[in-house]
This record gives sequence, C-alpha cells and structure tokens, in this order.
Amino acid sequence: MQQDQQDDGGPKTRPPGRRRLILLGGGLAVALAAGGGVAAYRTGVFSGVGEPVAFGKTQETAAATVDMPRGVRMPTGPRAAFVRTARLPDGTQIAKTTLTGPKSGFTGDVWVWVPKEYDEPRYAKSAFPVLISLPGGRGYPTNYWGTGPGLGLQQAVADGAKAGKSLPFILVMPVINADTKHHFDGSDIPGQPKMGTWMADDVPAFTKANFRTFTSRDGWAFMGSSSGGFGAFKDVLKYPDRFKAVIASGVDIVPDSPLWKGNRRAMDRNNPEKLAAELIKAGGPDVYVNFQIGTKESGRDLAERFMREYGKGPVHTRLQVIQDGEHNGKSYVRGMREGSLEWISKVMLAPTPDPDVP
Repeated sequence: MQQDQQDDGGPKTRPPGRRRLILLGGGLAVALAAGGGVAAYRTGVFSGVGEPVAFGKTQETAAATVDMPRGVRMPTGPRAAFVRTARLPDGTQIAKTTLTGPKSGFTGDVWVWVPKEYDEPRYAKSAFPVLISLPGGRGYPTNYWGTGPGLGLQQAVADGAKAGKSLPFILVMPVINADTKHHFDGSDIPGQPKMGTWMADDVPAFTKANFRTFTSRDGWAFMGSSSGGFGAFKDVLKYPDRFKAVIASGVDIVPDSPLWKGNRRAMDRNNPEKLAAELIKAGGPDVYVNFQIGTKESGRDLAERFMREYGKGPVHTRLQVIQDGEHNGKSYVRGMREGSLEWISKVMLAPTPDPDVP
C-alpha cells in the first residue's frame, strides 16, 4: 500500500483505493511542535481554554436598532454555546460548539474562528464571507483546521486581510465523517448518516444562526484537503445556487467510499465530473474551483484532466502548484498564502466598513 505523510513526519497506511490525509489531529500537539510549548503559552494560545465565547454580540445588539444594508443577514438564532479552544496573537479566538443538525440528524462538533474585523464597530452593519473548512483523514471527532492554530490557516487569513490580499473570512470547521472507521465522501450514502446534508444544509444554517452573513451565494465558499477537499469540491458543483467557490487541495475527483456498495445512481449524484457536466449543460451559475497540488504528492494529472475536460463555460478552474509541497495541511496553507487565498477573495463578496464609524 501507499502511505500518507503526517505532519510529524510519520507514515500512516492508507485505506485501500483512496488517498487519505491523516494529519496530526491534536491542535495542541501541532502548536507545541511548531512553535515550542513555552512560546505557545507566552503568546496566550492556550489561555482561557474552555471559557465561554461570544462573537459580535455587542455590535449586533446596537446594529439591530437600525436598518441594515441590503444583502446583509443578521444572526437568525438560536445562538450556539461556544467555548474557547485557542487564542491567536491578535486576540482572535477559535471556539467550539456541538451541533445536532436538524436536517441530517447527525450530532458533531464545529469549530469557528472570526477575524478581528468582525468585532470592530465599523463593521457592525456588515456581513462577512464564510469559508467552510473541511479536513482530510478521519475528520472525526475533530477537525484539524479548528483544533488549534498550529497549521496556520487562521493566521494566513489574518495576514492576508492585513496585506489586502485576502478577505477576512469567517472560518467554519465541522467534522466531516460520522465515526473513525469509515469515509462517507461528504455525502448522503443510502443507509448511512447523512453527512452530505450535514455539510451542505446544517452547517450553513448554523452559521446563519450565529453570524452576520451575506444573503447571496457570493459570500459562501468551501476549502478542504484530501477527503475534505472532495466534499468541498463536490458541494460547490452540486449546489452552485448556494456556494460560489472552493479551494480543493490534494483532492480525489470521484466518489469511492466502499459504503456506496456499487450504488451507481447515488454515486453519480455526488460525482464532481457528472455534476460539472450538468452545470455546463445548464449554462450556470458560474462556480470557481481552485485545485492545490504539491510537487511531492500524486494527483496533479487527475486535477489537470478535470480542468481540460470540465474547466469551461460556467466552471472556472485554476491550479496552484506548491513547490516541494506534500499531502498535508501545512503545505496547503502555504499554497493558500502563495496565491489561492488572493484568488478566491477576488470572486467573493467583501465586508464593507461604515464610513461614519472611525
């Protein structure tokens, strides 16, 4: 069998028939390994872990008394109960909650990070774009993008926003699988937990309940790696009326979970190639797909073939090649810094500051 490369350098045997990303799932361990335990504590990464967190509550209470700009959706409620899991040097926080999806019936954890701009008074009447961020590997019971800042995703968005190269995205980071034994292809596999409904319906509804978001699909996008990249990639093509763009890293192109058990009809409804062909035939709406592939991993030929065959009409594609990049989150964040974040930011809606508020 082939092997996946972990962040800590150790190999992990892949399940047959699929390239799966098995990253170091513990955000604490990543942070400690990346920056050193003492340094992490000095910067306050672990301060207040487990304490309640509220996002934008003061600003939204004040803004609720005035007319909101068109296209801005205020939090619809009910509010989730968040607890802090990490704090970045700029004071922003990663927080976690447990969500029971009203449509899927699945219960799992969701991590959220909001940029510092979200809590600034000048943005109190503005919506923010959402980047639903999906992990590879088991993707349960944790999401390695959210369990800590060690992989650098949150910092990449913060740095990009400061430099004017990225929008200040809200990052929403749910689990993607229903257990530690199976991969569900981010889909509603017949007879299995409805992980497709969880990600495409329940997670966005949860986000709308808790945050100021855009009413337009132009404020909604996905990113993901490996198996999570497949789910992200597939959902943008399956629901182009809801989501506009995706950064798909080290991604599979077709569904191949053994749980499908040969159910070709159901698989086709979750096959990016089939979905892209249907979207091209329908003439839109336009979607934007950014593949990321490292030079030290396989899969570039598959991404380039998809781009040749389906990157036309309303399906806009781009490839970010990561020099010396491997099949892991750190490489993919580097690719985002090197171009993918700037690319996706150009096709998404940006928050608008109030000119009358300093």
